[in-house]
Amino acid sequence: MVTRGHVQDPNDRRLRPIYEFLDNGNNKMAIQQADKLLKKHKDLLCAKVLKAIGLQRTGKQDEAFTLAQEVATLEATDDNSLQALTMLYIDMHRPELVTKLYEAAVKKVPLNEEYQSHLFMAYARVEEYKKMQQVGMALYKIVPKNPYYFWSVMSLVMQADSAKDEKMAQTMFLPLAERMVEKMVKEGKIEAEAEVQLYIMILERLGKCVDALEVIRGPLGQKLTSELQSREKKCMTLYKRLQSWPECNALSHKLLVKNPDDWQFYPSYFDSFFHLMDQSWSPPEEGEQSIEGTVHHSVAEVVRFVEDRIKGEEMKDSHQLRGPYLARLELIHRLRKSGCPEVGQIADPLELMVQFVKKFGDKPCCVTDLKIYLHLLSPDQHVQCINRLGEAVPLGQKMEDGFAFPGNIKTLQKHLCLFQLSRFLGLHHLLDIEGKLRLIRELKAHYRHGLQFGKTATKTELQFSDMYCLMAAHVYIDLWTETGDGNMAWQCLGVLLEGLSHSPYNAQFKLLLLLLYCRLGVFEPVVDLYYSLNAKHVQHDNIGHLLTRYAESLGQFAAASRSYNLSLRFFHSNQKDINEYIIQVYKYGAFEKIPEFIKLRSRLNQSLHFAQVRTERMLLELFLEADIVSSLEVSLKAMGLCPEEDDIPWACMSDNRDFTIFISWDPHDQTSTEEHRRLSLEEELVWLRIRSLTLRLIASLTLHRHVPLQQNSEMSCENGVGDMGSILRSLLSQLEKTLQTAIQISEKCTQYPFLGPTPTRLASALSSGSCQCQAAAFQLSLHLQELETVGLNELSKLQTQICNCFKSLIVQLQEILNKCKGDLLETKDRILKTKPSLLENLVFFIETVSIVFWVASYSAKVLRPLMISLQKKKKDSNTALPAVVCGFQELRGSLQGLLTQALEHIKGQETGISAAMLAILTLDGDTDEAMSFTRSVMDKVQSSYLCSLRELGDLLKKRMATIKNLKI
Repeated sequence: MVTRGHVQDPNDRRLRPIYEFLDNGNNKMAIQQADKLLKKHKDLLCAKVLKAIGLQRTGKQDEAFTLAQEVATLEATDDNSLQALTMLYIDMHRPELVTKLYEAAVKKVPLNEEYQSHLFMAYARVEEYKKMQQVGMALYKIVPKNPYYFWSVMSLVMQADSAKDEKMAQTMFLPLAERMVEKMVKEGKIEAEAEVQLYIMILERLGKCVDALEVIRGPLGQKLTSELQSREKKCMTLYKRLQSWPECNALSHKLLVKNPDDWQFYPSYFDSFFHLMDQSWSPPEEGEQSIEGTVHHSVAEVVRFVEDRIKGEEMKDSHQLRGPYLARLELIHRLRKSGCPEVGQIADPLELMVQFVKKFGDKPCCVTDLKIYLHLLSPDQHVQCINRLGEAVPLGQKMEDGFAFPGNIKTLQKHLCLFQLSRFLGLHHLLDIEGKLRLIRELKAHYRHGLQFGKTATKTELQFSDMYCLMAAHVYIDLWTETGDGNMAWQCLGVLLEGLSHSPYNAQFKLLLLLLYCRLGVFEPVVDLYYSLNAKHVQHDNIGHLLTRYAESLGQFAAASRSYNLSLRFFHSNQKDINEYIIQVYKYGAFEKIPEFIKLRSRLNQSLHFAQVRTERMLLELFLEADIVSSLEVSLKAMGLCPEEDDIPWACMSDNRDFTIFISWDPHDQTSTEEHRRLSLEEELVWLRIRSLTLRLIASLTLHRHVPLQQNSEMSCENGVGDMGSILRSLLSQLEKTLQTAIQISEKCTQYPFLGPTPTRLASALSSGSCQCQAAAFQLSLHLQELETVGLNELSKLQTQICNCFKSLIVQLQEILNKCKGDLLETKDRILKTKPSLLENLVFFIETVSIVFWVASYSAKVLRPLMISLQKKKKDSNTALPAVVCGFQELRGSLQGLLTQALEHIKGQETGISAAMLAILTLDGDTDEAMSFTRSVMDKVQSSYLCSLRELGDLLKKRMATIKNLKI
């Protein structure tokens, strides 16, 4: 029974079932329940909004928006309606409408704290910083709370950050923010750490680092307690900015005495010392060396300091820290770089590395610690180093296969460290083929032996010996790339599948499998591998290209559509989610994080991957549906595509691909470099521009009204479609220039490391002739527009030119189809070889045929009214058909013939793949269990290729049906 003190709003009770249906995803029931409630209570606005939410979630966007606007125009002030409308507008990606809701509410109830705070957050979503400042001060006047005041201050900082005029930021916004905070400081009203951090942030942006240091060292600095050593870290940052190297050195030295393993302070210590040495700094004759204490300004002092830290560690019985030992190697590196003769005072790096491995080799981080210092070893010390380390790893007796194995996990880890360092030093790459094959056998033997140590591990834990398996796969890849022996690729895939069977959550196995499958033209198993990685948030941007690059190009259209949608869901939700994160940051006062979130949002909105996926998904939808499911015009209208507009941010594109996702032990000269990344980005941008222009050119085919421009030029221009010719010419000009750039890039034949950037489809598109044929098709549409003006009254050069274009397109399409000929899978010397380039060429053929069909369809729409007009003028039915009409009919027949050829080719490929798989009867060189994994790989290859051919064949059949309907 409800007590008298708690009176529930009856509307809340009525609305609760609708909320529950929406929360459970039962949107249809929510709509029905809302309709029932509205029959009884027509004025219950929140029920209308909840119904709109249900409509929006069932895909009825227009109905939902109309219903929501009905409620919004009534300027409701009840909390339920406002919050529901806010949720709806955010889901619709229309946050600007939320501001209007709360502007109306505040106008009606100006002293309502909740409405004012919601209005502030609404402005935050749309980056209306000036209005945020005003609302923040209005809130502070209504309820004088510090957070509201500092919301206003932060809004000034954001106005400064977003100002196009840097001078205005430095002379108006930031000084005003500083004065506002100083007012609170003088009045003793500073309460929270966030307020102090905001004050320091303002001073830093104004370049008042000395003032900021005084704040940190003063009473306000005592509030900086949320992070360990927060005051010291901020002081260090400011000392560096001020180039106060004595203070920086003394402070870092002081902090390292307290915690000798805190690596973040070693770089500051060494940086400051070498700056002091370059400046020939000497301590003052009187007084302290710096306000932070003693300064180390000589090499002897620095060497002694590092050695003292090491002595302190060696005096411990257990749990020695790695920091001091790595600091000694770092010091050698820096002394050598600066050419200091005192480097001889420190022991030989070889001895130090051997010592380090003996102490810490049982830790997985040992290799990553040492790899950045391997350059300290001379080339003739590489083998010596590995031999010395080998002596320090105690192995058991040699077994029948000639290999000795570690007896416990710690020894296994040290032995694994030895192999990893060998590869880093390039010793694996110096082996001949026989040497590498023996190395693989040794690695696989150690991997299988090491599995005994992980028998009790849970399913989600990795096996201790997994890195042996991964390294064996890398050596297989070396042999495959060096010799071209396809058997190495199959063996590599087999060993990775074996590893994955014992460590089903090993992301490195999955990533390398994914990459290898794609390089072999096999996409079907890749989708499940990628989903099993369980990528989160920005990882879809960092590694999503591994999935989306190959999906469409290998003919897996259904999988491509799913993979594009997966990426786009992240980007679209990001636009909403980051706004909500920013609002939470304001609520909790973590002002330093606001610029970081805004930078992240900008980086994701300008992502190269985002632009690529948007473009490719629209093209894919057109190739799969336009003039098959619905007309080209309807498909383009649904996309909201406008050929005049280019919404890709070319000038500020952000390349967020992560090439460090793969574990690699390759030597530095064989890894991906910044130059590789630059060349890859250049290639990606050119390919994206080609695809974007192709999409816009397709859209331009639907602009025309199919009426002669001479007769209706005024009307056409008024409707914005009469200028099709200039739009088309501009796009074709851009495409021509881009193709010239593309040819120059392709001629460079840049070779990327296997684990580096993935090549685009650019070289394949150019070599197949696809780009050139598509450009010629779009050029034809320009000639057809000219024909519309001239008419069919006489045999003109233009008709001859168009007929020649028809014939040229068929010749080019035939050449593209010829480049698809050959066996996708073939066996030679009982080795299965794949030719994924043939599959990629077949996809290019289908894309190009689709574009030629759309141009042919446009031709029919142009010729049809011209033929009718001609027949009216010439009533003689025996009049010969114009040349261009005959040419069109030949084009239509030839297109049918080409598609018939392509379908026969696909049938032949399906038969050939089955025959090739039957020819692989035996595989040599490993255990029965290992060969079962390799055979499993080959089954996946066969299934994937057949799936690709089936999807390509189905699309060709649908396109064949549409071409049959292509008539004048």
